[in-house]
Amino acid sequence: MSDLKFHLQPGGQLSGKIRVPGDKSISHRSIMLGSLAEGVTEVSGFLQGEDSLATLNAFRQMGVRIEGPEEGRVTIYGVGMAGLQLPDGPLDLGNSGTSMRLLSGLLAGQTFDVTLTGDASLSGRPMRRVTDPLALMGAQIETEAGGMAPLVISGGASLKGIDYPMPMASAQVKSSLLLAGLYAQGETCVTEPAPTRDHTERMLRGFGVAVTRRGHQVCLTGGGKLQATAVDVPADISSAAFFLVGASIAEGSDLTLQHVGINPTRTGVINILREMGAHIELLNERSSGGEPVADLRVRAAPLHGIEIPLEQVPLAIDEFPALFVAAACAEGETVLRGAEELRVKESDRIQVMADGLIALGVDAQPTQDGIVIQGGGIGGGTVTSHGDHRIAMSFAMAALRASGPIEILDCENVNTSFPGFSGLSKQVGLNIEELK
Repeated sequence: MSDLKFHLQPGGQLSGKIRVPGDKSISHRSIMLGSLAEGVTEVSGFLQGEDSLATLNAFRQMGVRIEGPEEGRVTIYGVGMAGLQLPDGPLDLGNSGTSMRLLSGLLAGQTFDVTLTGDASLSGRPMRRVTDPLALMGAQIETEAGGMAPLVISGGASLKGIDYPMPMASAQVKSSLLLAGLYAQGETCVTEPAPTRDHTERMLRGFGVAVTRRGHQVCLTGGGKLQATAVDVPADISSAAFFLVGASIAEGSDLTLQHVGINPTRTGVINILREMGAHIELLNERSSGGEPVADLRVRAAPLHGIEIPLEQVPLAIDEFPALFVAAACAEGETVLRGAEELRVKESDRIQVMADGLIALGVDAQPTQDGIVIQGGGIGGGTVTSHGDHRIAMSFAMAALRASGPIEILDCENVNTSFPGFSGLSKQVGLNIEELK
């Protein structure tokens, strides 16, 4: 447990204009595809958080020359599909599940053996959902008991394309199989039970790979090559989500979040908040590097509880901790179902959020696949984030409506996705202090 704490005074409002850090999903993928491309890829808006830096360092260890990041700018000298080299030791991916799951697919088709490790949290997260389908393609990956990391990937495997119906919606599983498919003979197809974020498909197309979609099925054929391109990473909607909730619940707020990615596979948080009565406008909509972006203006509004529509759940899976805070401030009851995946994130987000809300006097009942929250008031108190960055930032926003001070323990991991969170929050009106 880290000793970094957030201490928040109650009340306040959020106003002004800010740009939150770059999208984590797109930052990861820009390094991966830029490294495999032929030519030089220039990335701007790159998220300089620990997770995406773990991906960047992994490719440096495999012989890719990467300059930066300098103020979000990264230059990647691609080595081509066959140019990665044997690293001098295991690749340590820290806390990043995205890095581990996507790299397990990308590295399954290399000629060398490689071991993927991570911190204690990452080593406790399930990897079988990617290693099992990769094995069907011919990958040779050994895991610890229960399908956990470290993962030992044997080089020289001959991969074959498969047609894989995913048992549960997961962008990381889909992406891992598509990246392995680049190295496989024939066509690799993945069928999703529900739509998930499509950053991998969009970026592969940007690098010149023919990716086809037929209904819920995504396919590509192996054996091609990637051509370097420029990538402008939009601001991360998952990071914007805390401010969307904060400005919605704090009376008198009027906040604009600039250049936010509004990929339709990620806008569940906007859709759900609007259904609860939030006042969110999309301004200056445009396209940036194949991804739709807009400025989001959010003003305070009275929220009411809802039953969260099942089809929105995969489109907001990372934003639920923030949405639970919105539910606690809403009038009436909010019910979430169909979100089992929240239990295997950086923490068990259903249980940890329920515990924290209860500590602040909110009636929150966790269920196997969701939660039932009775809206009303939020009190002061102490909560622990269990080292989960999204939990820490969500409870920080709760202070805007709390009746007393809130202390949040174990906040070091906020740097994995949102370096500078407390400074930016303070700039727009949150009463937050960092204590060591």
